Amino acid sequence: MLTWDIFTIIGVVAFAVSGSIAAMEERYDILGVIILGLVTAFGGGATRNLLLGIPISNLWEQGNLFVIAIISMLIVFLLPNLWFHFIKQWMFFDAVGLAAFSIQGALFAVDMNLPISAVIVAALLTGSGGGIIRDLLAGRKPFIFRDEIYGLWAMLVGLVIGLGLVDSPIGFYIVFVLVILLRMLSVYYGLKLPKKPIYRKGLKKV
Repeated sequence: MLTWDIFTIIGVVAFAVSGSIAAMEERYDILGVIILGLVTAFGGGATRNLLLGIPISNLWEQGNLFVIAIISMLIVFLLPNLWFHFIKQWMFFDAVGLAAFSIQGALFAVDMNLPISAVIVAALLTGSGGGIIRDLLAGRKPFIFRDEIYGLWAMLVGLVIGLGLVDSPIGFYIVFVLVILLRMLSVYYGLKLPKKPIYRKGLKKV
C-alpha cells in the first residue's frame, strides 16, 4: 500500500535524523550516531512487533529502509556546523516521526484485524517506542514521561483510525499534519497532562 510505504519512509527518516542529532548533542562518535539513529528509527516498530507476536526476523527484511536511514544520518553528520545548529531543533523531526509512525502502527494493527485497544497500543508503541529507547540510551528522560503532551497524540491517532473515522489517504495525511501541529503547539505553549503533586518535608511540592 502506497500510503503505508510513504509513512514508513517519512517516519524512518525523521526518527533517524532525530536520533543522530541527539547522539551528536551528547558528543557520540560516528558509530554512536549511527547506532542511536537506527535504534530510534526501528525501535518502535520492533517493540510493536514483539508485542503483537510478529517474528523479529521481519525487521531484517527492511534493507532499503536501513539504507535510507543511514544515508539520512550521514547527511546530518556531515553538515557544516552552521546548518547543524539550524536543524538541531530536533523537536520538529521528533514530531514528524511521531505522526508518521503512529499512523503506520495503527494501519498495521487494523490490517491484522486487531481490536481497537490493540490499534491504540500499536500506534503508541510505534510512534513513541523508538524515541523512548533513544532518550534512555542518551541518558535523557523520555518525552512520553515528561510534562509535555506526547504519547496522547499517538493514542488519539490509534483511536481515530481504529474506529474507522479516517480511512482514506487524504484523511491520513490530514491526521499526519494535525499531529505534527498539535505536538509542536503543545511544546510551544507548554501544554501538560495533569499529575499528582507530592508533598515532602516542609510541605514542599515536588
